[in-house]
Formats: sequence, C-alpha cells, structure tokens
Amino acid sequence: MNMSLAALPGPFEFDKLQQVVVANGAIFRLLLACVLGGAIGLERELKRKSAGVRTNLLICMGSAFFTLLSGVLAGEGGSNKGQVASNIVQGIGFLGAGLILHNRSRVSGLASAASIWVVASVGMACGAGLYAAAAVGAVLVIAALAVVGLLEQWANMKAYPVTYEARGRDQPTMLHTILEAMDRTGQRFTDIQTDVIGDVQRVTFPLAATRRQHERLTTELRSQPEIAQLLTFRDPEDD
Repeated sequence: MNMSLAALPGPFEFDKLQQVVVANGAIFRLLLACVLGGAIGLERELKRKSAGVRTNLLICMGSAFFTLLSGVLAGEGGSNKGQVASNIVQGIGFLGAGLILHNRSRVSGLASAASIWVVASVGMACGAGLYAAAAVGAVLVIAALAVVGLLEQWANMKAYPVTYEARGRDQPTMLHTILEAMDRTGQRFTDIQTDVIGDVQRVTFPLAATRRQHERLTTELRSQPEIAQLLTFRDPEDD
C-alpha cells in the first residue's frame, strides 16, 4: 500500500505538527529539559555515579519530548492527551531497577534510581510548559542529593558500607587483632577474604556502619602494630 505523508490523518500531518511545535515553544521546553537534566547529572557525575550527565540529560529531554508528543498524537479532538506521557513513569521504573544492586550484605543504587525517576518528572514539567515548577524541582533534587546526604553523615544518622583491607606479615595474628578491635567497637567480623601476594598478606572485609563507627574502628586498627597498612574503599554507587 502506497501512502504519502500528506495523506496521513490529522495529527501526523507535518505542517500541523510543526505549527504545534512552534506555537507551544517546544524547542525552548526541550532545551530547558536538557539544561535541568544536565545540571542534576553533573552532581551525579561529580560523585562518580553510573547515571551521570548524559544519562540524566537524555532522560529529562526524552520525558519532555514524550509529554509534548502525547498531546500532538492524540489530536485536537483526542479524549486522552496524556496517554503517551502516562507511560513515562513505568518506563523509567524499569530503567531505575537496573541501577539497584543487591547482594548478601548491602543494597546500593537506590538514590541513583530515585534520582532518575525524579528527573523524568522534571522533564515532564518542562514538556508541559511548567517552567518555574521544573526549575524549582531541579534545584530541590540537587539540594537533596548534595546537601542532605552530607547532613546525614555529619549527624551520624546513616550507615554506609566500607571495605577494609589490612596488610601485614602475619595473617593469623592480623585476624585475631581485627577480631578484638571489632569486638571493642561493637561490630561483627564477617565475609572475610584472605590472600597472599609475595610476602604481603592481606585480610579484606566489608562493614556497614555510621561515620563515627568507621572512624573509631579505623583509628583502632591503625594503632595495632600487627597491621602494617590499613586501606579503606567505598563504592561510589553506595548512596
């Protein structure tokens, strides 16, 4: 069946679509969505999260575009102009689920998944022409991600996982020393990994605790002569 674009019904006519785009300031809405999504993504990028500038920018712009197209595709006489836009939340939910990682000792990526969900709502606000609401929403998201997390740690409210790596020459003695230090600080010594590289013996273990508990344990372990070197590692995806 041969059918030209001009023969397509109402909402798919190019001239009509172009008129809607120009009349509603669609280009400005998409650009604003890119700016706001990129600003949120920059905060994520600085914290070395997997969903950075490009991811958040594309999610925000895509949500704005789908919101714009939802009304256009429904047509002037359409009864449900939000049909396409209503599926954005479900689509973002599947995308966010891919950012959440779960293993035996911890769950990570929850804040990153929640952030892209909110970024989609900012994009939808841009697509709907709610510029002030979109800008305020973006500022609140950045403040929540950058400031609230720091306040939680400063107030000793949030536990977060850290991987400890103790190095020395006598592994059994190191294990006994670490166990005693964990007992004194009220922590449980689990998921231990040991290995030997040349003449260096290592003991590695994860621990989920508050900032003060980590500081206390680190000070305790570094004061032990049996431990020649103590290193700590924190996964950037741990929110």
